[in-house]
Formats: sequence, C-alpha cells, structure tokens
Amino acid sequence: MRIVVALGGNALLKRGEPLTAQAQRENIKIAAQALAKIAINNELIITHGNGPQVGLLALQGNAYKPDELYPLDVLGAETEGMIGYMIEQEMGNLVPEERPLATLLTMIEVDPKDPAFNNPTKFIGPVYEETEANKLAQDNNWTIKPDGKKWRRVVASPLPKRIFEIRPIRWLLEKNTIVIASGGGGIPTMYDADHSLKGVEAVIDKDLSSELLARELGADLYIMATDVPAVYLDWATPQQRGIKSINPADLANYDFATGSMGPKVNAARQFAEKTGKVAAIGSLEELESIVKGTAGTRVSKLVGPMERY
Repeated sequence: MRIVVALGGNALLKRGEPLTAQAQRENIKIAAQALAKIAINNELIITHGNGPQVGLLALQGNAYKPDELYPLDVLGAETEGMIGYMIEQEMGNLVPEERPLATLLTMIEVDPKDPAFNNPTKFIGPVYEETEANKLAQDNNWTIKPDGKKWRRVVASPLPKRIFEIRPIRWLLEKNTIVIASGGGGIPTMYDADHSLKGVEAVIDKDLSSELLARELGADLYIMATDVPAVYLDWATPQQRGIKSINPADLANYDFATGSMGPKVNAARQFAEKTGKVAAIGSLEELESIVKGTAGTRVSKLVGPMERY
C-alpha cells in the first residue's frame, strides 16, 4: 500500500518546548518509531510542518541585518533540509539498512493572484504574550493574530497548484525508497511576467500540499498525524465528541478552526472526494492503528452516516 503521512508540528516541536535541535531530534525519534512500523510492508512518503523552524530562522536573520533578511522561500528550503536530515537519520536507525531513504527539496507552484496574499493566516515562529507580539509586529512590519491564549506571526498561505519534483519522487518510490518531500508545505514559487520562476514570501499549508502530493502519487491512504486522537465536534466544550468515520459531503456541513483543524479537514475532504480513497486524521502515537482502520477519523465516500466515538 502507498501511504502519505503528514507529520504535524507536534511531531517536531511541542508547544512551549525550546526551539533547539535537541528538542526537535527527541520528538523526531518518537515519530520515527511510529513511522518505521508502517514502513515495513508499505511504500511510505513523509511530509512535515515547519512553522516554528522557519519562524526561528527568520528571527535569527533579523538579529544579523534586518534589512538583509532571507526571504521565506529560502528559509523554507533550509528547513526542508534540516528536518529531512533528522528524519532520515532517525528512520535509518530503525529500518533495514538496505531500505533507502531520501529527502527531496520540493518546489510548489502558487498563483500570484491567490487571495491569500491579502489575508495572512499561516502561523510561523514562537508564541508571544500580546504586548510583546504587538511590539515585534510594529518593529518588524509583521501581521500577528491570536493563537490560543498567545499571539504569533502570520504570513500568506496560498493554495498549492503544482509539484515540480513529482517525477523524481515517483522514481525514488520505484526503488522502494522512503521519501521525505514537500516539507513545510513545499517551497512556494511562482512564474513572473517573463515566465521566470521565482520564490514567494509565503508558507503553503502542509496538509493541503501533502494532499496534492498524495493525489498525484496515487496514494492508497493519506494520513495527517497530529496531537489529538481524532477530529472532534464542539471541541473544548462539555459536548465535544470524536468522529470515527464520515463521508466528505457530510463533513462539509461542519466548521473547524482555520488555524488548527480546518486545513486538515479540508485536505481530507478533498482527497476522499477526488480519489475515492481514504484520508485519516489522528494521533501520531496511534499511527499503526490508523493504517489498520481502528483509530483516528476516517474520511471516505464509501462510509455511511457519521459514526462517533
């Protein structure tokens, strides 16, 4: 079975943890243990988030020369290499030596007219208290928005249109390679008026770019691994209840937070609707059970009325 797993930010850095290489490696070790179990008898493509990491690199650059900041597309490429390296190494410690692994820098085309450029929504970097966030926004010309009880920087998150490296990803899979690709949503690129390719100051949503990757690769299962066991209705209220299975048409009747579960639900709906296959959302710790269909929220056109936990 060909499986695409999109690792949520919790797989790399939990909220409140220091933005250190050691903290990220410890979390990636945990993720690798779950991924290695499903890699045994399956083709595996791994994607991941990069919000905290790309935000940290931007802060580091700002400390150097604020007027010579590296753009977000370059920072995105840097995080793809950094995180991919750690995943490769930790997975390599667990899978058979003859099973190859490869991280591929992945450029993804976006539309320069995408309305997302006028309404930044993608969180990057660390969280701040409101007073500190307002000062940083003023000093650095940031857009900030509340993220739970804290505040974070937000940037544009245009929709992914095309994956430039889709052919070499297919070639690697033909050789039974575990592929790490489209990290952080991929490197946002666009064509200018002269049809020259250039980078974009944006961060593409990881779940939506991973959905496009899963669809174009003909994946049998698309999993978004996060820090909750399932998709919940009425989240964080006494009435909250988890969804075990649901079809994409019914799922469209419910609203979910734009900054958290919303993109995952939209990606799951899109994959299930366009491919007729299964998308799933659940916790990283239950990854093996999600593959077996006994955990997480499964979205498929083949299921009946919504089933709850």
